[in-house]
Amino acid sequence: MMGKLKRVDGPQKAAIFLMAMGDDFTQAIFKGLTEHEMMLLGRRMAALEDVTIPVDTVRTIMDEFEQLSGEVSGVTGKGITYLRDALVSALGQDKAKPILDSISLAMDTAAFSSLRSIDPSILVDYLKGEHPQTIALVLAHLDHQKVAQIIKEMPEKLQHEIVFRIANLGMVPSGVIEDVDEVLKKEIEAMGSVESKKLGGVETVAEIMNQLDHNTENNIFASLEEIDADLAETIRQKMFVFEDLINIDNRGIQTILKEITNEDLSLALKTSSETLKNHILKNMSSRASEMLLEDMETMGPVKLSDVENAQQNIVRVARKLEAAGKIVIGGKGGEDVLV
Repeated sequence: MMGKLKRVDGPQKAAIFLMAMGDDFTQAIFKGLTEHEMMLLGRRMAALEDVTIPVDTVRTIMDEFEQLSGEVSGVTGKGITYLRDALVSALGQDKAKPILDSISLAMDTAAFSSLRSIDPSILVDYLKGEHPQTIALVLAHLDHQKVAQIIKEMPEKLQHEIVFRIANLGMVPSGVIEDVDEVLKKEIEAMGSVESKKLGGVETVAEIMNQLDHNTENNIFASLEEIDADLAETIRQKMFVFEDLINIDNRGIQTILKEITNEDLSLALKTSSETLKNHILKNMSSRASEMLLEDMETMGPVKLSDVENAQQNIVRVARKLEAAGKIVIGGKGGEDVLV
């Protein structure tokens, strides 16, 4: 059954206007909006699904936009499907997905839906002070994988209690669920925001360490190993240094050589292993490799900092090419398997 439109706010008027103007117009407009504007407008469009909009309302809105249309006879909200097609066409699948996910989450009225976007570690910090029965009630409404992660991070004395109570929840009055949901929603919103962003971590540290000179890097690792040797090793596994070029196949090395300068290469190879040097030279033409070796022989003494800077320049090129999918960096961590 079609619903009726009641109160119309600004963003809702814009949503009605776009649907009245058609797909091509809507896609063109979306390309000029900010992400925040797309999310705000998108929520209003999705909420109009199966809502009948009177022709008088449409005409009033068209007048407000200083657009005259004598042929419009009212529109029926096309909802999330229309919005998804318009966003994907305007932005592409990758950029449209997070916006659509956010809109879907905002429209989700199921119990505890506001908790689904919160990082499990944040939920653990908040829920561990609640009664086990309340924790069980909340977790029973969340994704199983997320629940498993939350239980794993809970204090051991609570883990079995939570699982026991989830298993024995049975029928719970809807009023109780709504009351608990409302209280949790208000308390978590009071903490700042229901959205969370993961900061820091091993990957971030590895990226930072890749930018440091060897002396600073070695000093940090020496101290870190005394505090947490496992963490230090994990960071090393995530890092990519100049010597790791040995793990790139011939085609990848050839791709990198096209993007770097001979000056950086001759400097960078000054302190490299013979294995790496040979790996690079064999991917160059005979003439190019001879010229490179001649440059290195006639170069004379150079500052170590210049060598490290040249190596970092090449590492940055390699990482950029990897991010673009043009090369594969394997060998570290044993995680990359090609079939």
